[in-house]
Amino acid sequence: MGGFTGRGTRRRGHIAGFITLSLVGFGAVLAGTVQAHADFRLCNKTAGNVGVSIGYKNEASWVTEGWWNIPGNSCEVVVSGPLNSRYFYIYAVDYDNGGEWGGQTFMCTRGKEFTIEGTEDCLARGFERTGFFEVDTGDQRNWTVQLTEKPTSGTGGQ
Repeated sequence: MGGFTGRGTRRRGHIAGFITLSLVGFGAVLAGTVQAHADFRLCNKTAGNVGVSIGYKNEASWVTEGWWNIPGNSCEVVVSGPLNSRYFYIYAVDYDNGGEWGGQTFMCTRGKEFTIEGTEDCLARGFERTGFFEVDTGDQRNWTVQLTEKPTSGTGGQ
């Protein structure tokens, strides 16, 4: 699963409300290219360094993996090849500016590099219980998630 570098500790910052999320599916865009490849990518569209963990269902159980450290304004492939699952789950933390991207789907994580099978009894098994947000890729074989900062002014969408 792509090269990722574990980080010994996580900095928990402000509540995730100050950060928004932007999702973009690229299946249709790549359909017209000469050499289309399929991946699940995460793009950090902030100025800070972001740590990312993902959750997904494999053949037998739920799995969580982390941490990919993604520098500001860059992207990283976290799942190579065509997507074999419709739903992926993301948890990310901004190491430099504080804040996190999370949700209401709880999975197991830990502060260092990890691959964990199962989402049950996280604390009893010595892991953290962390809220992930869901990404529905539909029938796409390729998908990109963009982590963005909340706009500081304006009404958005203009």
